[in-house]
Amino acid sequence: MMDPQGADPLSQLLASRDWLLADGATGTNLFNQGLGAGDPPEFWNIERPSDIAALYRGAVEAGSDLFLTNTFGANAARLRLHGATARVAELNRAGAEIGREVATGAGRAVIVAGSMGPTGEIMAPMGTLTQAEAVEIFHEQAEALKEGGADVLWVETISAGEEFRAASEAARLAGMPWCGTMSFDTAGRTMMGLTSAELVALVDRLAHPPLAFGANCGVGASDLLRTVLGMTAHAPERPVIAKGNAGIPKYHDGHIHYDGTPALMADYAVLARDCGAHIIGGCCGTTPDHLRAMRAALEERARGPRPALEAITAALGAFSSASDGTGDDVPARRPRRRRS
Repeated sequence: MMDPQGADPLSQLLASRDWLLADGATGTNLFNQGLGAGDPPEFWNIERPSDIAALYRGAVEAGSDLFLTNTFGANAARLRLHGATARVAELNRAGAEIGREVATGAGRAVIVAGSMGPTGEIMAPMGTLTQAEAVEIFHEQAEALKEGGADVLWVETISAGEEFRAASEAARLAGMPWCGTMSFDTAGRTMMGLTSAELVALVDRLAHPPLAFGANCGVGASDLLRTVLGMTAHAPERPVIAKGNAGIPKYHDGHIHYDGTPALMADYAVLARDCGAHIIGGCCGTTPDHLRAMRAALEERARGPRPALEAITAALGAFSSASDGTGDDVPARRPRRRRS
């Protein structure tokens, strides 16, 4: 929500600090609370609001300056899979309202970021989803998040430049500031082939650019930081976001477990800051325990120089591919991570 001076809360907070801690995983933490595989977590905004409030409070109490609402898949295209296209406004508004209440009671400045994930459709001309349809889908979600009290829209895990542009236009129509991250999970590129440098160029061309942009999810923490280095090498005007997974997923005892320890994520957070990221958080597998370690490391460890690729792999483990997608070579693969 805007203040009377016209500056949105996230811009105010960014101006006052040289780094902000974002939150961790939504799905991982809700699975730990009993969410079933294949069940839409967004339904809990109505059915189990106290659990969603607990999710948000877990991040805030661990030190997050910003948390995402439980609305990642609450757009019409994704809700169609559950016969719930008519519930877009209800689910998004509820997710943001719960967040607003938690943030108001935090006793410090905490940003409510309205999560907007991809539509799940392929954009034309490769697919059938038109630009106008994508804008309409995102705009409907954006208006509901705004009504529920979100401070900023948070577009995440995007693969296609066309979809990123559609989300930008939807945010403009809603009169909302926004942030946007893409997932670089295919040898340093997004699923639709974009590189870190191409995202920087795309952001610079947008009529309604994000307050901050960057990368989330992907493969592992090492890969994500290599992507962040690719972005900050272009000296972007806007703050960069790093929101990496807590290690690598492993299948154990019937469920997915991420192998990154709090100590490893603390190292990741400091390296992300040294890579040039301003907003640092976790994605899949990241729990409040990880966030507490990340916050402590960011507060206690001195800022260091821009890390070399070798320093990243030594601390966090080998890259999953030999290239960051831009054609530059990287060091040979090393043994798996030290602290998993």
